[in-house]
Amino acid sequence: MSNEIMTELQKSIADFKKAKKVTTHTLQEMKQAGVKISMLTAYDFSMAKIVDDGGIDVILVGDSASNVMAGHETTLPITLDQMIYHASSVVRGINRALVVVDLPFGSYQGNSKEALNSAIKIMKESGAHAVKLEGGREVKDSIERIVSAGVPVMGHLGLTPQSIYKFGTYAVRATDNEEAQRLREDALFVQDSGCFSIVLEKIPAHLSAEVTASLKIPTIGIGAGADVDGQVLVIHDMLGINKEFKPRFLRRYLNLYDQIKIAVEKYSDDVKGMDFPNENEQY
Repeated sequence: MSNEIMTELQKSIADFKKAKKVTTHTLQEMKQAGVKISMLTAYDFSMAKIVDDGGIDVILVGDSASNVMAGHETTLPITLDQMIYHASSVVRGINRALVVVDLPFGSYQGNSKEALNSAIKIMKESGAHAVKLEGGREVKDSIERIVSAGVPVMGHLGLTPQSIYKFGTYAVRATDNEEAQRLREDALFVQDSGCFSIVLEKIPAHLSAEVTASLKIPTIGIGAGADVDGQVLVIHDMLGINKEFKPRFLRRYLNLYDQIKIAVEKYSDDVKGMDFPNENEQY
């Protein structure tokens, strides 16, 4: 990349960082300018405030709350009301980021009217800015119905965790020609149905690059290589709060599990040793 192009890109990045509010239109502008979109999950007020202050463009209130907040094995058990609880907590903590909320399992599949009702309930009761749902051509009617009501929709293709019992594994998806071709087609279906963006999860990097180049809307990757328009991670994974989850695509930026554990142990020892509180820590 030439110095001139790099300077122009850096200027664009700086301009987008100054944006008072990120919208779906902002993400489209970022794709056109070649500026990568940053996205992280959050599920509560305090973490959302930190993530927003850190300059993240999109906060996903993911159904991964089922795993990292409630301890379930899959994303399937979380309910619509529980998603709204997490989403409303996040919305109260942000000023800049676009807040996208997962439609949970069972709230949209196979019934576009129910999908619309679920999306409207999330938007009205949480104050979020958009919803996300998994699937391709099979959810086309739901996407169109939700979008027609004025609710922005983010798609999700590749590994779709709500379908884990159908797949039977969390392995990389679309590695064979047939599934790869279906994903290419589904990406266009989702775009044409009105989605403003698509998450591509755990697919070969060359395929995600091809799909990204074929679409007018931005793609957000997780385990989908570098040639997408943005990246998303689960914040508990990225901060090292979880120790068990170690996929190839995950980069840990902190090791909070051990750091917090050490702090808790020190606090416990200080209480038991009558070192806390000291004279300066009481009234």
